[in-house]
Amino acid sequence: MRIDRGWWRAGWVLIGIKADRQPGGHTGCMTSVLFDSALMARYGTSGPRYISYPTTLHFHAGFSEVDLRTAVSASNEELIPRDLSLYVHVPYCFNRWFQCRCRQAVGTKGGHEADRYLAYLAREVALTASLFDRDRKVVQLRFGGGTPNFLDTERMRALMRTLDDGFSLSRGPEREFAVEIDPEFASVEQVAALAELGLNRMSLGIQDFDPRMREAVNRVHSVERVRELMQTGRSHGVDSISVDVIYGLPHQSVDGFSRTLEQVVELAPDRIAAYSHTHSPQSLQARWHVPTAKLPDAPIKSAMFGRMLEMFTAAGYVYLGMEQFVRAEDELARAQRAGTLQRNVQGYSTHGDGDIVGLGVSAIGRIGDSYSQNLGDLPGYYAALDAGHLPVARGFQLSDDDLIRRELIGQLVCHGRVNKSEFSDRHRLLFDVYFAADLRRLAPLVEDDLVRMDGQVLEVTPRGRLLVRHVAMCFDAYLHDGPSRTGSSRAS
Repeated sequence: MRIDRGWWRAGWVLIGIKADRQPGGHTGCMTSVLFDSALMARYGTSGPRYISYPTTLHFHAGFSEVDLRTAVSASNEELIPRDLSLYVHVPYCFNRWFQCRCRQAVGTKGGHEADRYLAYLAREVALTASLFDRDRKVVQLRFGGGTPNFLDTERMRALMRTLDDGFSLSRGPEREFAVEIDPEFASVEQVAALAELGLNRMSLGIQDFDPRMREAVNRVHSVERVRELMQTGRSHGVDSISVDVIYGLPHQSVDGFSRTLEQVVELAPDRIAAYSHTHSPQSLQARWHVPTAKLPDAPIKSAMFGRMLEMFTAAGYVYLGMEQFVRAEDELARAQRAGTLQRNVQGYSTHGDGDIVGLGVSAIGRIGDSYSQNLGDLPGYYAALDAGHLPVARGFQLSDDDLIRRELIGQLVCHGRVNKSEFSDRHRLLFDVYFAADLRRLAPLVEDDLVRMDGQVLEVTPRGRLLVRHVAMCFDAYLHDGPSRTGSSRAS
């Protein structure tokens, strides 16, 4: 793959990517991206991230522990067992940073608050693991939070033993075991120890290196610390390192954020996640401390994203979609070119068809054709386990229509292309009839050149890549009346 240069002209920037061709003459990924500030302002960037369909807003308490057990039993009976992916939620942080939306509890440096949590987590692992056939291999593991490195080395070692006792953790090269790290509270010794425990993927929360911004959101770390941690990880066998940046934070400007982007490029991570800050002081009390008068307005935020797109692409990164950048040789980029990239509750993935087991308070899992989410408060989580129950709070059992739409939306956000004829044959439906209402909603996006329909191919254009969630939203039945679920538009 060759990255061609981008250029600014009249408020837009075109980044060209020459993609490998797949059999049949089609590229396996969206091949270029066009940033149009006026179009971005008109549509906005808000909307579902589609890590699940339906989204978590539609999970409900009618989905119970019995439903989860039934889903696992059905999954075990499949002819070819699916691999497993574990997500383990660590809700503790050393301090609360004002931008965070995650479930978190502020603890002390000794981490003793976590001991009780880990004891209950071990109970949940034992209960959950007993439901799965032992020959089902765990190829993905992710520690999220909160701040997973709140747990010191001994606690992490004990937790890894707990997981290995319950599940069959892979030792092979396909293993993707990841941990999120707050660089402010991590040491090189801890990073080395995490790698020695088998964690070969790390994600560091940078957000921004500007000192004024870091003080405003209670986040303090330096580029030197991040570089040191990354170098330590790589020297101990970590083969993929990602970083997070956030635009739209207090005190940010285009020029100031550009300096952070230059430092990120110099650090040379494998993957970069860029998130837009949305200020919602009513959602979390900590956000009341954010100086709203210093928040950049919409045009400045748009310009920051345009600068980021240009700089990262010029440095050899591919825009994967949904504000995710990866190196052109990264396995996610290769999967997108090959047409095999998937998206699930872990984000973009090369193992997206496996079952995901959520462990810990508020964790989300996906088993077969269902989603489940654990209780989000520690007292409730503890009480459920004390009673010998899985701590399921809510979930969702997908219908035939949900499965059809999940696949379609997945193709759009991963590859930006759907062959209507092939999709119709696979699901025994008439695409234009089944999605008639959705295609009417899509018509204005076609007029704006976000989507192109050429014969049997529905394709997101370079102009539409940055707004692909809006394309997907046209097919989200829960945002609209949606087509009938009676199956009357199925082909005979």
